[in-house]
Amino acid sequence: MKKVVKFGGSSLASAEQVKKVGDIVRADESRIYVVPSAPGKRFAKDTKVTDLLYQCYDAAVAGGEEFQTILTEIKSRYQEIITGLKIKLSLEEEFAVIEKKFMERAGSDYAASRGEYLNGIVVAKYLGYEFIDAASVIFFDEDGNFDADKTDKILSRKLKSTERAVIPGFYGSLPNGQIKTFSRGGSDVTGSIVAKAGKVDIYENWTDVSGFLTADPRIVDNPDPISIITYKELRELSYMGASVLHEDAIFPVRQANIPINIKNTNAPQDPGSLIVSETSRRPKHVITGIAGKKGFTSVNIEKDMMNSEVGFGRKVLQAFEDCGVNFEHMPSGIDTMTVFVHQDEFEPQEQKVLAAINRTAKPDAIDIEVDLALIAVVGRGMKSSHGTAAKIFKALAQEHINIKMIDQGSSELNIIIGVKNEDFETAIRSIYKIFVEEE
Repeated sequence: MKKVVKFGGSSLASAEQVKKVGDIVRADESRIYVVPSAPGKRFAKDTKVTDLLYQCYDAAVAGGEEFQTILTEIKSRYQEIITGLKIKLSLEEEFAVIEKKFMERAGSDYAASRGEYLNGIVVAKYLGYEFIDAASVIFFDEDGNFDADKTDKILSRKLKSTERAVIPGFYGSLPNGQIKTFSRGGSDVTGSIVAKAGKVDIYENWTDVSGFLTADPRIVDNPDPISIITYKELRELSYMGASVLHEDAIFPVRQANIPINIKNTNAPQDPGSLIVSETSRRPKHVITGIAGKKGFTSVNIEKDMMNSEVGFGRKVLQAFEDCGVNFEHMPSGIDTMTVFVHQDEFEPQEQKVLAAINRTAKPDAIDIEVDLALIAVVGRGMKSSHGTAAKIFKALAQEHINIKMIDQGSSELNIIIGVKNEDFETAIRSIYKIFVEEE
């Protein structure tokens, strides 16, 4: 058994937290590869080290007096951890290089990556593991896209010759050696890449929550935890706002059929959530989870005999494409089709889109409705259950919520419901109640 363990910023924010990480790693000999994030917040009003690094770099570029002040603060954060762990380690040489690179304007990606880089050195020293600089094993091409083939080849070879290692998350290198970062939260992606290259049996992602919940706890009080969820279900929920795991982290391990276990550093005894490709385990409820987003606009296009006009849908969608506007959902009828788009993307291009639709598709009428929310009801149990949509209608009708749209995928894995922004939270609570509390 081999495991990759990734720890988020809150899990590594202080010496006390790093000690918890050490206990977790040492408690299981199969935890041989560790992927750390940069230190996160120690308390609510604290600043993450990554944010301090961005501020520090901006001050260096601007030539402001704040540069040395912020750099000193960053140094003290790491020294506080080193002192608390009682390890013999100096980061002076590393900080001297960082200061020089900042003054030479090495780039904001370089600046941001130093949080993980330095923390990797600290964690490796504390655990007694080998430190592998991610820049030497994780690669991007000249266009800044992740180079999966090169990375897998070189990283696999390196891990094969390394018994236990710490590989910092979040960054890699371009062909010219320049540092390139993943998007924010990219340490999840690094963990997934390491899991695939190391051919491990499981990828443990340690954070400050005990896995996925059936609904947003800010909306539903004490929602049920999800013990097991498929990659497909996770993809649907993540896309609609459930953000425990960086969604790009799914793909490398999904390709290799490696399960992900979301665990809580502060409650390591909790089972967490297991993410798998397929499972024969029946879900606890018909639905696995509920998630959603506000801020959508619907553009409803009407035209008699639309269904018999070849290319009508293409003409409508071409108008959105030419203006750089993505569409989210597109329910349609015989003489109508509705395109749901992000309101903030659509508004600046609104008149261009409408003019293009009128010019090319020549509809009878166009109607626009704003301030809409989309809610995804997701679950593999829906496929073998009757009346799921009816229960959703019933739940919303009881709360006098008008449904603006309902769309079910052919996989029968999810149903998307459109409601007004103002009904969003009530709708989620009512759906949760009828599927979870009343089952």
